[in-house]
Amino acid sequence: MSQPRLCLECSQVLKGRKDQKFCSDYCRNGYNNRQNEDANKYVRRINGILRKNRRILERLNPKGTQTVDGITLAEEGFNFHYYTNIYETQKGAAYVFCYEFGYRKLDNDQYMLVIKQDYVK
Repeated sequence: MSQPRLCLECSQVLKGRKDQKFCSDYCRNGYNNRQNEDANKYVRRINGILRKNRRILERLNPKGTQTVDGITLAEEGFNFHYYTNIYETQKGAAYVFCYEFGYRKLDNDQYMLVIKQDYVK
Protein backbone atom coordinates (compact mmCIF):
# COMPACT_ATOMS: atom_id res chain seq x y z
CA MET A 1 0.00 0.00 0.00
CA SER A 2 1.34 3.44 -0.94
CA GLN A 3 1.94 6.35 1.39
CA PRO A 4 -0.92 8.85 1.68
CA ARG A 5 -0.37 12.06 -0.26
CA LEU A 6 0.01 15.10 1.99
CA CYS A 7 -0.56 18.81 1.45
CA LEU A 8 2.80 20.53 0.93
CA GLU A 9 1.73 23.37 3.23
CA CYS A 10 -0.18 21.85 6.17
CA SER A 11 0.49 18.10 5.75
CA GLN A 12 -3.21 17.26 5.69
CA VAL A 13 -4.04 14.03 3.81
CA LEU A 14 -5.12 14.84 0.26
CA LYS A 15 -8.23 13.38 -1.30
CA GLY A 16 -9.01 13.72 -4.97
CA ARG A 17 -6.82 14.11 -8.02
CA LYS A 18 -3.54 12.18 -8.04
CA ASP A 19 -1.56 15.29 -9.07
CA GLN A 20 -3.04 17.42 -6.28
CA LYS A 21 -0.40 19.08 -4.06
CA PHE A 22 -2.48 21.28 -1.75
CA CYS A 23 -5.69 20.81 0.19
CA SER A 24 -6.94 24.36 -0.50
CA ASP A 25 -6.25 27.62 -2.31
CA TYR A 26 -5.20 29.07 1.05
CA CYS A 27 -2.44 26.46 1.44
CA ARG A 28 -1.37 26.81 -2.20
CA ASN A 29 -1.08 30.60 -1.89
CA GLY A 30 0.76 30.42 1.44
CA TYR A 31 3.26 27.90 0.08
CA ASN A 32 3.93 29.86 -3.11
CA ASN A 33 4.22 33.18 -1.27
CA ARG A 34 6.81 31.71 1.08
CA GLN A 35 8.75 30.15 -1.83
CA ASN A 36 8.93 33.51 -3.64
CA GLU A 37 9.47 35.72 -0.58
CA ASP A 38 13.19 36.47 -1.08
CA ALA A 39 12.80 37.17 -4.81
CA ASN A 40 9.79 39.37 -4.11
CA LYS A 41 11.76 41.52 -1.64
CA TYR A 42 14.43 42.10 -4.27
CA VAL A 43 11.90 42.81 -7.02
CA ARG A 44 9.93 45.17 -4.77
CA ARG A 45 13.09 47.12 -3.95
CA ILE A 46 14.07 47.46 -7.62
CA ASN A 47 10.52 48.42 -8.65
CA GLY A 48 10.48 51.05 -5.90
CA ILE A 49 13.66 52.61 -7.29
CA LEU A 50 12.29 52.53 -10.86
CA ARG A 51 9.00 54.13 -9.79
CA LYS A 52 10.88 56.87 -7.89
CA ASN A 53 13.08 57.56 -10.94
CA ARG A 54 9.96 57.75 -13.14
CA ARG A 55 8.24 60.19 -10.76
CA ILE A 56 11.33 62.43 -10.70
CA LEU A 57 11.58 62.49 -14.51
CA GLU A 58 7.84 63.15 -14.84
CA ARG A 59 7.93 66.00 -12.31
CA LEU A 60 10.98 67.68 -13.87
CA ASN A 61 9.64 67.33 -17.44
CA PRO A 62 6.03 68.54 -17.52
CA LYS A 63 6.17 69.82 -21.13
CA GLY A 64 7.77 66.82 -22.84
CA THR A 65 11.30 68.16 -23.31
CA GLN A 66 13.40 69.85 -20.67
CA THR A 67 17.11 70.30 -19.89
CA VAL A 68 18.28 69.93 -16.28
CA ASP A 69 21.57 69.68 -14.41
CA GLY A 70 22.77 66.30 -13.22
CA ILE A 71 23.01 67.75 -9.72
CA THR A 72 19.28 68.54 -9.83
CA LEU A 73 18.48 64.93 -10.66
CA ALA A 74 20.82 63.71 -7.90
CA GLU A 75 19.35 66.10 -5.32
CA GLU A 76 15.88 64.79 -6.15
CA GLY A 77 17.13 61.27 -5.37
CA PHE A 78 17.40 59.99 -8.95
CA ASN A 79 19.40 56.74 -9.19
CA PHE A 80 21.25 56.58 -12.52
CA HIS A 81 22.00 52.86 -12.10
CA TYR A 82 18.36 51.78 -12.56
CA TYR A 83 16.39 52.12 -15.80
CA THR A 84 14.09 50.03 -17.94
CA ASN A 85 15.73 50.33 -21.35
CA ILE A 86 18.13 52.24 -23.59
CA TYR A 87 17.19 53.50 -27.04
CA GLU A 88 19.95 54.30 -29.50
CA THR A 89 19.18 56.51 -32.50
CA GLN A 90 20.57 55.89 -35.97
CA LYS A 91 23.05 58.70 -35.32
CA GLY A 92 24.30 56.94 -32.18
CA ALA A 93 22.67 59.08 -29.51
CA ALA A 94 21.65 56.98 -26.49
CA TYR A 95 18.47 57.73 -24.54
CA VAL A 96 18.01 56.03 -21.18
CA PHE A 97 14.39 55.35 -20.20
CA CYS A 98 12.56 54.64 -17.00
CA TYR A 99 9.30 53.42 -18.48
CA GLU A 100 8.11 56.19 -20.82
CA PHE A 101 10.24 58.98 -19.32
CA GLY A 102 13.86 59.24 -20.36
CA TYR A 103 16.96 61.34 -20.65
CA ARG A 104 20.01 61.85 -22.78
CA LYS A 105 23.30 62.99 -21.26
CA LEU A 106 24.63 66.17 -22.83
CA ASP A 107 27.86 68.09 -22.21
CA ASN A 108 28.64 69.88 -18.92
CA ASP A 109 26.59 67.50 -16.74
CA GLN A 110 23.37 68.52 -18.49
CA TYR A 111 20.55 66.08 -19.23
CA MET A 112 17.84 66.48 -21.84
CA LEU A 113 14.63 64.95 -20.49
CA VAL A 114 12.19 63.43 -22.97
CA ILE A 115 9.01 61.39 -23.13
CA LYS A 116 9.07 58.24 -25.24
CA GLN A 117 7.23 58.58 -28.52
CA ASP A 118 5.02 55.78 -29.89
CA TYR A 119 7.46 55.04 -32.71
CA VAL A 120 10.33 54.42 -30.25
CA LYS A 121 10.44 50.72 -29.30
